[in-house]
Amino acid sequence: MESQSKHGRPARQGSVVQVAAGKSGDQRFIGVDVGGTKILAGVVAEDGTVVDVLRASTPGRSDAPEVVERALVEGVTTLRQEHDVTAIGVGAAGFVGLDGRVRFAPHVSWRDEPFAAKLTDRLGISVVVDNDANVTALAELRYGAAAGRREVLVLTLGTGIGGAVVMGGAVRRGAQGLAGEFGHLQVVPQGRLCPCGHRGCWEQYASGTALVRAAREAGAPEDVTGPEVTAAAGTGTSWAEAAFAEVGRWLGVGLAGLVAGLDPELVVIGGGLSAAGDLLLDPTRAALADRLPGRRYRTVPPVVVAACGPEAGMIGAATLARESMGQVGGTVGGSSA
Repeated sequence: MESQSKHGRPARQGSVVQVAAGKSGDQRFIGVDVGGTKILAGVVAEDGTVVDVLRASTPGRSDAPEVVERALVEGVTTLRQEHDVTAIGVGAAGFVGLDGRVRFAPHVSWRDEPFAAKLTDRLGISVVVDNDANVTALAELRYGAAAGRREVLVLTLGTGIGGAVVMGGAVRRGAQGLAGEFGHLQVVPQGRLCPCGHRGCWEQYASGTALVRAAREAGAPEDVTGPEVTAAAGTGTSWAEAAFAEVGRWLGVGLAGLVAGLDPELVVIGGGLSAAGDLLLDPTRAALADRLPGRRYRTVPPVVVAACGPEAGMIGAATLARESMGQVGGTVGGSSA
């Protein structure tokens, strides 16, 4: 894995860069965010301070689950050589059960993978696993935009759309641990084919993948990337602005149904695409206000960017590891060594 500072400056391959010291005497935990395109691993202090960060590309969908697990183990092992850590938390994109098994992941090759048990066995330390959006929500509850709130909807926008529901001040995982899979709600009957096998899923119209597609359709070069679309929109490039208007509108359309059903006091948008800020959220807010049923008789909740930034999933995974200590079985959604 490649090491990075919090400000994105790359270091030599395999090294660890100190980001912040944390409080003396704090326990430290490793949080790992496994997304569709990247693996972000870091050491996090008890107060949420990020101490060290490592980053690597996520192996492709065609690779065996062991390839992803090997990359993760290598990064965690590197961090443990420099730090005494108490437990490890992992946020994984996909359907993660309460037992720490990844039932299905559209963008990587996991199918009913006993992820938590395998990692615990290979690393010899307690590992807890949850959905990446759930751990992002936990980070925002403890340290970010949702601090002090009790009813919150959190979405993570990257390769796809992840979702988490906060009710009564706690992340609600559902009967099987699979709550919040909003990215696969159908918004366009017989629409675009999704990696999940269905057509017209919301994430095909309101994600980082969708942004690149919309930019190309609006006249961008075929090899354009998401960050390039964001940069171009910031300078007023017409195809980039059109792409954000399209994706933001679809994000608001989908949000209207979720807000109507869940009645959150706040909507938090995280993930890589959230870095675009109001370029994305202005059309989102407009579409939400326009589509929300009964809007004359209710308050439209604020839609804000996740305060913990692109490291929210990593911070939340470490927080989950800390808060899961001492529970029955060692962890929630995991195994104890």
